[in-house]
Amino acid sequence: MGIISVILDLLFPPKCVFCGRVLQKSDDGWCDKCTEDLPFSNNSGRQDGENFDFCVSPLYYTGVVRKSILRYKFGGASQYAETYSKLMAECIKDNPELNYDLISWIPLSSKRERKRGYDQAMILALATALELDDVAVETLKKHRDVRAQSELGDRAQRSENIEGAYIASDPEIIEGKRILLIDDIVTTCSTLEECAGVLIKAGAKDVVCASLARSG
Repeated sequence: MGIISVILDLLFPPKCVFCGRVLQKSDDGWCDKCTEDLPFSNNSGRQDGENFDFCVSPLYYTGVVRKSILRYKFGGASQYAETYSKLMAECIKDNPELNYDLISWIPLSSKRERKRGYDQAMILALATALELDDVAVETLKKHRDVRAQSELGDRAQRSENIEGAYIASDPEIIEGKRILLIDDIVTTCSTLEECAGVLIKAGAKDVVCASLARSG
């Protein structure tokens, strides 16, 4: 470790992305207490879909996980993706039946990305792919900006809200492939269903999904 890194660690010690405690050198982005207390799904966080085979998530979207992801999405904490990707990659490895050909993500609209400054799902997918010694590629574009899904209630409202909002970006890449689609949070699965349906219509063989967290 160089002297500059040592000085920076002293002035700005790395902190747990979930609870904010100062990390020890052996910590992996989250502290020992969170290792014990985080709402891990332990593979019970698996959801089945109509257009996708299933979705796995390492965490439940509650407590410090919820607060952390909100900072990641809306508070400019894009650096959290490095830590999140370790949890994502481990969850994907623990579910070998995912068996994907390529990794992709559910994109933001260009308007929403400009406002936020980054696409959180894209960053998460890129970082997760690196953890898996792979690369993530764009397969979808959100060509129509719609109301935020978090502002809506039931699944029917959410499905109607995003209907037709996504298009396949490059059918030649998609053709005949089993695609692992990554997102940050999954609640009703409406967005996953819509995006997976677009990919299937564009020629994908099938779609499997992974998110950092899911609703309980």
